[in-house]
Amino acid sequence: MERVDKILAGMGLGSRKEIKALVKQGAVVINGVICKDPGDKIDVERDEVSVSGRMLRLRTTYTFMMHKPAGYLSASRDDRDVTVIELLSEEHRRLGLFPAGRLDKDSEGLLILTNDGPFAHALTAPRRHVDKLYEIRYDGVLRESAEAEFAAGIAIDGGETCLEAELCRTAPGEALVTVHEGRYHQVKRMIAACGGEVTYLKRLRIGPLPLDEGLLPGEYRELTDGELSALRAACGIDREESR
Repeated sequence: MERVDKILAGMGLGSRKEIKALVKQGAVVINGVICKDPGDKIDVERDEVSVSGRMLRLRTTYTFMMHKPAGYLSASRDDRDVTVIELLSEEHRRLGLFPAGRLDKDSEGLLILTNDGPFAHALTAPRRHVDKLYEIRYDGVLRESAEAEFAAGIAIDGGETCLEAELCRTAPGEALVTVHEGRYHQVKRMIAACGGEVTYLKRLRIGPLPLDEGLLPGEYRELTDGELSALRAACGIDREESR
């Protein structure tokens, strides 16, 4: 059970102060009864709430995909650089979204933004092995054995050995890379271990979820129910919750 002003503010319907004003106006109705106290508790699973005559789908968690542009940090806030949160509308900033995982500042592509902590943890936990597909461009000449080294679990600087991955060269200086974990600068370090230097990186897919080709850099949209279900299934979170 949560306060009605907290839930409605969390849904992006306004600030707590604005929600209290709506309550005072008699615009908030809970189960057919006009709400008179913004501190009234509601059950998001059972109660029916309308605001100004519009029935709401009560929710506490939200998940979006963003086409992250280069030049933005995958962070909620930073004192020196702009972050992906600054690309959100004022309404969506109120939802408490944060990046689930990261893309380097100079990289672009699919980034998940959510306010669902357990889901974000499951999506990024190394043991889940949620695969990620990247399009890259690189300078230098990769060794002929690079594909086999990726498939065997390539050793990168610092003595780390990555899980098996896939490298597919698509043109001179271009390739697709699929990894099944999320180490720091992993793709760049793997390519460097084979003699190349990544100059461009774009994430195309996370698990079963591809980047929406209709999203321009800096644009975002909420995941559909089907997309979210597939992504949750890929990281096993629904199976765990059903136990």
